[in-house]
Amino acid sequence: MEYDEIIWRLEKYGLSHNEAKVYFSLLKLGSAMAGRIAKEGMMDRTSCYDALQKLVKRGLATYAVAANRKLFKPVRPEQLVKLLKEREENIEEIMPQLRGIFEQQTEKYTVTLYKGYKGLRSVFEDIIASAKGKENLVIDSSGMFSERMPYYMPHFRKSIETNKIRIRHIVRKGKKVHPTRTTNLRYFPKTQKNTIITTNIYADKIALILWTDVPEAVMIESKEAADSYRDYFEMLWDLCKK
Repeated sequence: MEYDEIIWRLEKYGLSHNEAKVYFSLLKLGSAMAGRIAKEGMMDRTSCYDALQKLVKRGLATYAVAANRKLFKPVRPEQLVKLLKEREENIEEIMPQLRGIFEQQTEKYTVTLYKGYKGLRSVFEDIIASAKGKENLVIDSSGMFSERMPYYMPHFRKSIETNKIRIRHIVRKGKKVHPTRTTNLRYFPKTQKNTIITTNIYADKIALILWTDVPEAVMIESKEAADSYRDYFEMLWDLCKK
């Protein structure tokens, strides 16, 4: 597993980016002072020390003082699982209250904007949750997902298969894609112009993903709009080749 994916997975456990880098550096070094850890993690010393202090508070690192200098050591990685379980238990305790507040809201926002790769992951996680056992329709002539998010894509593909989400995917002929076992592909002709937009139609939602330098996404939640997009998709599906 490559470095970037390990850091991403540590972030999924709730660590900040700097905490993930420092903890991984500590695991590699065994024990070290802040300066050595900062050098290993390729970060400035102030950011490194702040992350170390937070890791100590989380119970993921300890330190000893020798000659007025702190020598930091990592705690066993199994502590991460314990921390995640504690976080889940804390959320479950307040979930009824949170759900009640959500259901009482009088104004419903139907358009949500997302920015950056973390925002896109939120969109893809919503597809997994909302389309479970159903269908996701994809219009994508660029094939940018696998190119721009190679570390997240395997998780997404596995989740699609685990949750039995059927995918019908229209992509430009000749573009490299990584279909799941539940994917049915059809193709635009090679003459079709590339686009930076990927459209996902699922549940009562439409997610428009813009693969700009800093990617963005627009999610529209509307049954009427989703049904209209489905009609448009079906027309394209019938026109495209297998």
